[in-house]
Amino acid sequence: MPRSYPSEFRRKVLDLVEEGRPVAEIAAQLGVSGQTIYSWRNQDLVDRGLRPGVSTAESAELAAARKRIRELETELAITKRAYELLKEQSDPKGVSGSSPRS
Repeated sequence: MPRSYPSEFRRKVLDLVEEGRPVAEIAAQLGVSGQTIYSWRNQDLVDRGLRPGVSTAESAELAAARKRIRELETELAITKRAYELLKEQSDPKGVSGSSPRS
């Protein structure tokens, strides 16, 4: 699983890159891979609207929506199963639901 860095740390690293410090130097000093720094820089450009792509806020919103959809699908499956079980209990096999009236 990838290591997670605090947003303040990322911001400081990006500030160093914007100051013109070489990515390789920053990476070596801080123990972060150069590719990670490039990824942060690219995402920062997307977030600021300077490059097309999905912003961090949009990505978080999509993740939350997908999680909620999974929860709702699970709830629906449980409800359907409970309905089926209750229907079987109240309607024994071989007995029709309507009684003839004379």
